[in-house]
Amino acid sequence: MSKKSGNSHVWRFFLAGGTDQVLLDRAADLKALAELDQKLWAALACPVSGLEFDEKTLRMLDSDGDGRIRVPELLAAVDWVSACLKDIGAIKTGADSLPLAAINDANEEGKRLLELAKDILHKNGKEGAAAISVADMEQLEAFVADSLFNGDGMITARSAGNGETRALVEDIAACSGTLPDRCGRPGIDQARIDRFFKEAADLAAWRARGKAGAGPLGDKAADAHAACQAVRPKVDDFFARCRTAAFDGRAAAVLNRSEADYAPLAGQTLSAGVPELAGFPLARVEAGRALPLDGGVNPAWTDAVARLREQAVIPLLGKREALTEEDWRALLAQFAAQEEWLASKPSTRVETLGADRLAEILAGPGREKLAALIKKDLDEKPKFDSIFALERLVRCHRDLQRLLENFVSFSDFYGGRRKAVFQAGTLYIDGRSCELCVRVADADRHAAMAGSSQTYLLYCNCMRRGTDEKMTIAAAMTGGDSDNLMAGRNGVFYDRAGRDWDATVTKIIEQPISIRQAFWSPYKKVIRLVENQLAKFASEKEKANEAAAAAGIAAGPVPFDVGKFAGIFAAIGLAMGALGAAFGAVVAALSRLPWWQLPLAAAGAVLLISGPSMLIAVLKLRQRNIGPILDANGWAINTLVRINIPFGEALTGVARLPPGSERGLDDPYAEKSGAPKWLALGAFLLLTAVAWTIVRHLRGN
Repeated sequence: MSKKSGNSHVWRFFLAGGTDQVLLDRAADLKALAELDQKLWAALACPVSGLEFDEKTLRMLDSDGDGRIRVPELLAAVDWVSACLKDIGAIKTGADSLPLAAINDANEEGKRLLELAKDILHKNGKEGAAAISVADMEQLEAFVADSLFNGDGMITARSAGNGETRALVEDIAACSGTLPDRCGRPGIDQARIDRFFKEAADLAAWRARGKAGAGPLGDKAADAHAACQAVRPKVDDFFARCRTAAFDGRAAAVLNRSEADYAPLAGQTLSAGVPELAGFPLARVEAGRALPLDGGVNPAWTDAVARLREQAVIPLLGKREALTEEDWRALLAQFAAQEEWLASKPSTRVETLGADRLAEILAGPGREKLAALIKKDLDEKPKFDSIFALERLVRCHRDLQRLLENFVSFSDFYGGRRKAVFQAGTLYIDGRSCELCVRVADADRHAAMAGSSQTYLLYCNCMRRGTDEKMTIAAAMTGGDSDNLMAGRNGVFYDRAGRDWDATVTKIIEQPISIRQAFWSPYKKVIRLVENQLAKFASEKEKANEAAAAAGIAAGPVPFDVGKFAGIFAAIGLAMGALGAAFGAVVAALSRLPWWQLPLAAAGAVLLISGPSMLIAVLKLRQRNIGPILDANGWAINTLVRINIPFGEALTGVARLPPGSERGLDDPYAEKSGAPKWLALGAFLLLTAVAWTIVRHLRGN
């Protein structure tokens, strides 16, 4: 038990997963929940989607609409429900129907909700009913959906009607974005309306300043400035090259590009404008030369220079055939105000509507009409607030206790009465059933975090035949072994509604599964190594024999070589002798032991071989923690949620014959020879003897 200083509430805890978790089975526990130190909460946040929980209830609790439930939101919900009910302990039942007698009519809100509940039951044909259910509230959805105004202070295209006001709402939505209203329809609020009109006014004022400062060119100033900007880099480059040539005349030839640079163009069909010359100088470079505006300009830039002459040079500097560097600087100076104006352009999406449409909006009565619609919607706020508050209360009566038992503590997960809200269903694969399965949005991203859980995870793509429904799950394998688990294996996943899905393993995070697997792991590795080596040896011998046979056929009969075969037989004899000597040494060592030491020797050999892998497995199995698995799904787990060995065995069921089953032992396809069994026994005794001999040798040294 725990008592927080400064209050009289006594908390009770249960031990699960190696962690103390709080019990919330009394009304007093719920009322004092705000006093419980958050360090003792199992979770600090959870997502509103992807859980086996009514998502609409979660969204009602998500007061800031960020898609996550946090501690302050849960505490606020508990306080509100406590004020609306005579006894908050009523939520422990999790009943779908809220008794009207449980509503606290001693305060104004409770009284209003009670009257509304009676009115709704009357309209649903349940006059005099003693309780109101979630289904009763859902019958109001059609009424709420048909309502043009629902008191949320938002305007939708539907509530704006037809005509100019609707068009304005759609324009604002396109430029400022939308928010879902209480019915889930996209709408705009007062903040978006104000932002739109401010940005529109700022853009209009900016355009007005541009016209006022356009100078002698008037409306043509923008075109003249654009003509200058189009060639500015090339003109600056030309005058820089001319200054370089004035500095050193030897540079002129290089700056004008060599004949070799023109050679690739000689074999081409040069099109109009000659774009292949775009990277060459704007005109021939000479010391102190002016830029020609008529002839002698790089063909790739002829049109751009012509626009510069017609739209900027002639209107501002007068007609001329060439442009000196001083003229160029003077020309740019006349656009300083234009460039400053362009730099001050406000960044806004309202520009996409065009200047004429913005001017029409600013001059029209649209803003006043939108304000009237907002007011009309807010006038409905008390009525619809009560409807949504009553539905929230009915849902909290049904769901809040369960959410607390999957958030403040993990009572559902460890209690065994029902599955936790994050358990998506059961995966059947390889003769096992995995109860700890969670929905996953992205397997690769999830695995990056979940890999630190020290848990063997199977990622499966699930699909329902005949439908477009698909999902990905991560299943924790906590029993059996991994010998027959691999990517590509198929299983069947049953969701919480009992629907079956085809499941295919796509990714595996390998970790120890059980102590039994760790015990047999060294022997299986040796057997696999021997099998691989034998297969490799047999394959190589087969290829060698085939090559020798082919060579023999081509070369004709080969005389029998007695010496060669004598050498082979001698090598075989030596090998058999070595094996016999080793086996004899083992038998001799065992024969010198008293009979009662033979079982100890066998146990010592097993411990020597399997002990290290079992020790590593035990250490890792004790570290299994589903916190990273849930964190990767958007939770904020606040404690160690361990899966110890006994709990892991409960989470994964391994196929076993039912108690009392009758089993026939006559197998018509059983192996007829007992040789493999004797070979296995002999190999085991050999390994035992070898290990014991090594131990005795080390002890003797």
